[in-house]
Amino acid sequence: AKVRSAHDAAPSQAVNTAKVNTVSVNAPMAGNIWKVLVTEGQQVEKDEVLLLLEAMKMETEIRAAQAGTVQGIAVKAGETVAVGDRLMNLI
Repeated sequence: AKVRSAHDAAPSQAVNTAKVNTVSVNAPMAGNIWKVLVTEGQQVEKDEVLLLLEAMKMETEIRAAQAGTVQGIAVKAGETVAVGDRLMNLI
């Protein structure tokens, strides 16, 4: 029987076929961005605090719904956002 080497095995296509799951992080309420705690390209864990949103004199922690990489930060401290405004993406 022929012994197959690693070279005979089909190359992994995982990198090419992996679906990129981009999740948009949106404002759950209208308010002011108090502080952005992450940077572009930063790896975050599920439930990690991404930014602080001030609404009605209270700070609300906006947390990551999943682990991922921060991409496309759309806000900065001091900006006003409306309900549903995109704050950043996680990929």
